[in-house]
Amino acid sequence: MPFFLTVIATVLILATLMPLSVRRDWWVRALDFPRLQIAILALLWLIGWYFGVQDSGIWLSTLAVGVGCALIYQCTWILPHTELHTQEVQLYSPDSHGKAPTIKLLSSNVLMTNRNSSLLLELIHKHQPDIVITLESDQWWEDQLDAMEHYPHRLACPLDNLYGMHVFSRLPLHDSATEFLVESDKPSMRTRIEVSPGVSVHLHVVHPAPPAPGENDESTERDVELIMLAKTLAGSQDRIIVAGDLNDVAWSATTRLFRQISGLLDPRIGRGLYNTFNAFHWFARWPLDHVFVSSHFQVVSIQRLPKIGSDHYPLLFELAVTDGPVVVNSVEEEDKDEERLDSIMDSTAAHTASLPSLPSSAH
Repeated sequence: MPFFLTVIATVLILATLMPLSVRRDWWVRALDFPRLQIAILALLWLIGWYFGVQDSGIWLSTLAVGVGCALIYQCTWILPHTELHTQEVQLYSPDSHGKAPTIKLLSSNVLMTNRNSSLLLELIHKHQPDIVITLESDQWWEDQLDAMEHYPHRLACPLDNLYGMHVFSRLPLHDSATEFLVESDKPSMRTRIEVSPGVSVHLHVVHPAPPAPGENDESTERDVELIMLAKTLAGSQDRIIVAGDLNDVAWSATTRLFRQISGLLDPRIGRGLYNTFNAFHWFARWPLDHVFVSSHFQVVSIQRLPKIGSDHYPLLFELAVTDGPVVVNSVEEEDKDEERLDSIMDSTAAHTASLPSLPSSAH
């Protein structure tokens, strides 16, 4: 028993310490993902130690302190994404703020090999979103979704490499473009959505490759795409939504850097984890699909929708669009991780990447 506890404690402590590094190796960055699972295992370890072998000597007692610190540290990353935390983006109340136009956005990584298009179409019919975003959508998926007659405005980039991307819209789209910023086969999209006369929203859709064996040995390409987009959006006064499968968890150091630099907000903070991946494994799920917004929005509702045969759950966001920036309950500001930022921007991928363009503002 003491040997078993020693091995498990060592693994938990190392798994907590390694992501502190700025190294971008996939096996280091992958440890950003299971913070909740590590926290649960650490709590179970402490329970086992306390009720089982707490008088077995100074060594296990010292490990218990280390595991306790790991538990506390992991919880600090997870806490903002629970209902115990203050909501970062306010809940919309027509009585308090007056009537505002709303935009409903459904984002779904469909899994390219999934052929249950009817499940997604049923959700679209039921919820009637204004914008439908699909990721991993190839030509087969485009053909299935072409039947959506109420979505005349479209952006299409069907690919058979797991990085196809589509946007279907009830609302007019302007100044749209598909761009390949970091890798020549990984697209991103941007457009300006005309929500109502005189009210428009800039939408950016991203799906960078994950750090994983068979994809990229490092997180460099993903991190560069997110930081380049953040730098482009920084200081903008436009209404902005960034959506997509970032292949990064909401609580990672890179996602935090993205939000700090761009100034965008996470509507999920204070509301829940909304874990979207992996839909096939209840014990290993993380929030990989994201919607970030500028301070012009308030939350009407957020839903994780039922399974559609993909390894990702779809997400449905309904947002109220205000006339100007609104007061937000900002998460406590922290200093930017300049060492991590410099490491990302000094990479070869950053030097060869293209800067994202912005949709033109309405006049």
